[in-house]
Amino acid sequence: MAAPIFLCLQFLCLAFTIIPTSAQDLGTWETLVENAGISSMHTAVTPYNNVILLDRTDTGASELMLPDGTCRYDANDQSLQYDCYAHSAVLDLYTNTIRPLEILTDTWCSSGQYLPDGTLLHTGGFNDGAQKFRTFTPCAADSNCNWVELENIELYNGRWYATNQILHDGTIIIIGGIGVNTLEFYPQQPGGAVYFPFLGQAADDQGDNLYPYVHLLPQGNLFIFDDTQAVLYDYNANAIVNTYPQLPGGPRNYPSAGSSVLLALEGDYSTAEIVICGGSQLNAYQNQTIYEPAQATCGRIVATDPNPAWEIDTMPLVRNMGDMVMLPTGNVIIVNGAQAGSQGFGLATSPCLTPVLYQPNLALGSRFTELTPGTIPRLYHSTANLLPDGRILLAGSNSHYYYTYTGQYPTELAIEAFSPGYLAPDNANYQPVVVTAPTTIGYGANFEVTITVQTLVGGTVEVNFVSAPFTTHSFSQGQRLVNLAITGPQLVGTTYTIGCTSPPNGNVAPPSYYMLFVVNNGVPSIASWIQLTS
Repeated sequence: MAAPIFLCLQFLCLAFTIIPTSAQDLGTWETLVENAGISSMHTAVTPYNNVILLDRTDTGASELMLPDGTCRYDANDQSLQYDCYAHSAVLDLYTNTIRPLEILTDTWCSSGQYLPDGTLLHTGGFNDGAQKFRTFTPCAADSNCNWVELENIELYNGRWYATNQILHDGTIIIIGGIGVNTLEFYPQQPGGAVYFPFLGQAADDQGDNLYPYVHLLPQGNLFIFDDTQAVLYDYNANAIVNTYPQLPGGPRNYPSAGSSVLLALEGDYSTAEIVICGGSQLNAYQNQTIYEPAQATCGRIVATDPNPAWEIDTMPLVRNMGDMVMLPTGNVIIVNGAQAGSQGFGLATSPCLTPVLYQPNLALGSRFTELTPGTIPRLYHSTANLLPDGRILLAGSNSHYYYTYTGQYPTELAIEAFSPGYLAPDNANYQPVVVTAPTTIGYGANFEVTITVQTLVGGTVEVNFVSAPFTTHSFSQGQRLVNLAITGPQLVGTTYTIGCTSPPNGNVAPPSYYMLFVVNNGVPSIASWIQLTS
């Protein structure tokens, strides 16, 4: 009997070991920058471990001047032709310092996505910026990269409140916008814009179809959701190939927005699940009713199922304007937003200060955990982005047309970080340190990652590719996590070697830069950046 008893004891030890010692840690907050000078409406993390902050250009004075006496003059700008204030900046995550950037045309409610070479493509906006293409090629903190407006090329239609998604070959598809029911591409394709009538329709008369939720599925089609409805779209054939059941509970997109995320792609990558959480009541925006409670429901659907159906779950808190951020572990944090009202200037109240952790692998009814509340309201025009060290960056919040520092919800210039429980000191011994990893890899390739770690828990190690999305208006455009097939870890000398296989094609993971995280016992490493190329 000794051997079976010993094996049972070993199993019990393993069972208890794989639970982090600070499993109940609900996260901590810190202020990174007290005053960034601008309130970031659009935010993106770069492979140089800095962050692009971007507001609109027609707000008048910010609290950040353009450098060296530079001023912007734009005779075509209908609202602000001469301006010496910055409306974009770079945050250096190593020093928490801000460098102002110059952007020429109006970026109000614009869209963006990274190109395969790591350049951020930025599209549309308002006024003189509605048809503009801009690029930002990231650089190290001691360099002077800046925004570039592309010449001799414009969007076919003005794109205000649109969504961008990178495709399998690195092409960017641009979808939606006020009064626009077409698709178009960058690089632009012969024949111009593709007609797509679904985007010009909404199930209600207040037009809850702006900033549509767009997800590239591993089979190559697009899941496109706006208001309460979704379609599966084959962009090669320009055809809707499936219409999904209507999501109950009311409108989910701007101006009644919740948020959406594509859950981790794993296994043979044949299954894709999408979650949409929160939103406003239909009459909140329509009647400018700031005290109308937000929605509490989430819809989850297997978008690749031939007979898909929505599974409805309930958050512990009602929320609109929340940001759903994919963590390196495959869990999701929902943060920011309000508990009443809708999107728009001064149309929301009752800030939702408490983040919520969503664990998709748990049973229905037990997936949500309330985390440590913050103290700064993050309402309209706020953002949340995953950082390479596993923290969540929180920026922005401006419910006013101009920068306003009085009243109930003043313009917010502080930048914060939220550290999930996996970064608690009690979990430090589980955190892997990546020693070596490739910087560039092709599709379907075998490669190795080496790590050191104080306490390795067998059977829990994962290697995940996580994208760096463009985040604005409660949706992270292009956000995805791909779980890699691995072998090991195997101890070789003083380090562990993990054999990995990269994603098989661009539908699973479009060509771009990704954060490579090694996760041990639910605790992620600091990411290494890797470029996935075709």
